[in-house]
Amino acid sequence: MDLSAADPDTVLDQLDRRLVCALQVDGRAEPGRIAEVLGVSARTVTRRLGRLRQTGVLRVVRLPDVEDAAVGALLLRVRVLSGAVDAVARALADRPDVPFVDVMLGGQEVGAVMLTDAGARDRLLYGQLPATSAVVETTTHAVLHAFADAGQWRAGQLTEAEVAALARPVVPRPAVPPPTDELDRALLARLGEDARQSHAALAGAVGAAESTVRRRLGRLDELGLLRTHATVDPRLLGMAVDANLWLDVPPGRLAEVGTALAGHPQVHGVFATSGPANLLATLFCADHGGLYRFLTETLGPLGVARAETTITARAVKRAGVVLRRPGADPRPGARTEPRSGARPDRHAG
Repeated sequence: MDLSAADPDTVLDQLDRRLVCALQVDGRAEPGRIAEVLGVSARTVTRRLGRLRQTGVLRVVRLPDVEDAAVGALLLRVRVLSGAVDAVARALADRPDVPFVDVMLGGQEVGAVMLTDAGARDRLLYGQLPATSAVVETTTHAVLHAFADAGQWRAGQLTEAEVAALARPVVPRPAVPPPTDELDRALLARLGEDARQSHAALAGAVGAAESTVRRRLGRLDELGLLRTHATVDPRLLGMAVDANLWLDVPPGRLAEVGTALAGHPQVHGVFATSGPANLLATLFCADHGGLYRFLTETLGPLGVARAETTITARAVKRAGVVLRRPGADPRPGARTEPRSGARPDRHAG
């Protein structure tokens, strides 16, 4: 299979999908451990994962704690002029405080998640976006509570026993955020770029002894700060439809419905929000028929008052990773210009 083109009509073979799922459970799992659980050789695991990563099909990065990330997070829906969607999406994706960017079906809306302080938020929402001629309207939803996020989603290619064998021990969330020093923060930042870096590579990057790095990572892991996300195009896992459901739920049932949706295997994010809709659920489906069945068979019985369904046409950035478009140059740092020829207005970023 030629992964360099990342053809959206291609689905990874069963072993590659199982390897991706293994890294969804533990993004820093050693090849030998994965091999033992999946019943293949360590050489096969190393070769397969190396190929997936080198071609840019798979990236594994560290994610912040789901509750920490939810505090102050904003969900943006940006309507743009026809033909300007690539430029606006790229400008948002270039921001380090915007880890998720999607282009919605129809080509006139960009969805994004923003994690930032009030100053940067206000500059973007009240200055930069309104000053961008391509932006028609911006709707902003504040995240009030996270029931589940992308770091908790599993593609379902492993048995329960395999998941249990790979899973790290559950670490109770501390009442007070654990203290970290400059070295801890440097290590976490490096893992935010590539969570599968070796102890030796990390030691060289931060200028510390490998034994020190190993000890520090053990401590950070025990504190629950090494949560990871395996970033891959869901179409390569057989999930062709990525949908956002903006739901109106009676306030008295918000926690019940949010918890129920968070436990569904197709759902990769559930958030209580401000705005006209008070709950957002994001899910992957094999096709539009699967989305219809989810709406009628799963969502229907939950008593949701209203549901607006939007479909992602293209994921631009996931978990801080800017994704390649099909056919793009797979070399690190290579970029593909928007097909429309539009350029981001400097005020958008």
